Amino acid sequence: MNQQKYSLTTTIAMIVGIVIGSGIFFKSDNVLIFTQGNIFLGILVFIIAAFSIIFGSLSISELASRTDEAGGIINYSEKYWNKKTACAYGWFQTFIYYPTIICVVAWVCGIYITMLFGYKSTLEVQVFIGTLVITSLYFINIFSYRLGGYIQNASTVIKLIPLALIAAAGIFLGDPLPVLSSNFSSASSAGLGWIAAVGPIAFSFDGWIIATSIGHEIKNSKRNLPLALIISPIIILCVYILYFVGISAFMGADTVMKMGDSHVNEAAIRLFGSLGARMILTFVVISVLGTVNGVIIGIMRLPYSLAIRNMFPSSEKFVKISEKYSIPLNSGILSYFICIFWMLAHYITQKFNILPNSDVSEISIVINYIGFILMYVAVIKLKINGEIKSSVKGYLFPLLAIAGSLFILYGGMQNPLFIYYAAFCAAVIIASLFYYNSIK
Repeated sequence: MNQQKYSLTTTIAMIVGIVIGSGIFFKSDNVLIFTQGNIFLGILVFIIAAFSIIFGSLSISELASRTDEAGGIINYSEKYWNKKTACAYGWFQTFIYYPTIICVVAWVCGIYITMLFGYKSTLEVQVFIGTLVITSLYFINIFSYRLGGYIQNASTVIKLIPLALIAAAGIFLGDPLPVLSSNFSSASSAGLGWIAAVGPIAFSFDGWIIATSIGHEIKNSKRNLPLALIISPIIILCVYILYFVGISAFMGADTVMKMGDSHVNEAAIRLFGSLGARMILTFVVISVLGTVNGVIIGIMRLPYSLAIRNMFPSSEKFVKISEKYSIPLNSGILSYFICIFWMLAHYITQKFNILPNSDVSEISIVINYIGFILMYVAVIKLKINGEIKSSVKGYLFPLLAIAGSLFILYGGMQNPLFIYYAAFCAAVIIASLFYYNSIK
């Protein structure tokens, strides 16, 4: 029997802690570039992204409340679609989605660590530090899963400090109202290029789906999980908008775009001096470390979740739980090497500017919404079959979630290299289907 141990407050803190991490710090400049410095349009895209997530999480909570098996969204795919869909989705998450997020966020951690300690911030140094971050956090989570959990909990609180300080100082000192008023009047003539800002914003909001995997462990899950999945995106949206407006008004949109990821350090120096800036950067580094740690905790179980369904090569090796460390050890080790592969790929794309104003994670995050759409359709099927009684929950919520996901997909398709990266994702999915057919 499953032990219900998470309260509504704890569930909200978990979602907020997973989602808020590095994205808002190093994607604000990307958003402004796509909106041509228009802060109002940036806010609009933040709201649209949150809209998609709120209704998406409400829909998927209907699936989460009906099953308590391991695997999260892989489990939902198997139960509400079929084993092929589960295998394809699991391979996509294992080989592309999770590891690309980990390597990019770890690289960002390397950027901020070089700023904090005054190292020469070359791409090589950033990637090297990022690799050390991944290796260290894997070591911690493999050999002391409790310590990994403590890191996650502490970083959740700490990561809100720099966002709150910079947002408050920027809003009160930067006088954003005249800027927003001017942006609003010019928004109608901006064209549709700003929609491409969906890519970096989707990265900033990513991670909310992880909470549904613990739905069966939440007290009064049918009430508290949907509440948490509504409240958390609203909290995250408010924090993001306050920071985005604050940093843009204080620094100026042109300066943020010009300075790129280093704008956070410059803002901290202007506001708090060199010593205060080091403190803010320390908080930022801890925040980013928490995000990497949280995603690593998730990916370590993915090969295991596939293996227990016989959907992974040499499944018998990955279903074993280490008696000493209480984790699927082989699953964790394999996922580590997948992350290192993607860190090398990320280095190559950045070194030769293969993905301008982007990185290896953005398109996989966007493509992940195709899988979400399948889940939303599954909710509609439950309503048609009479398992969901409410038309609001069975039709309205998933249809709104589908609309939001399609908008995010459309925004991601504005990236000129979308077709190539999408083809790579499709190749991995096709490989998973060939493998599944070979073991039938």
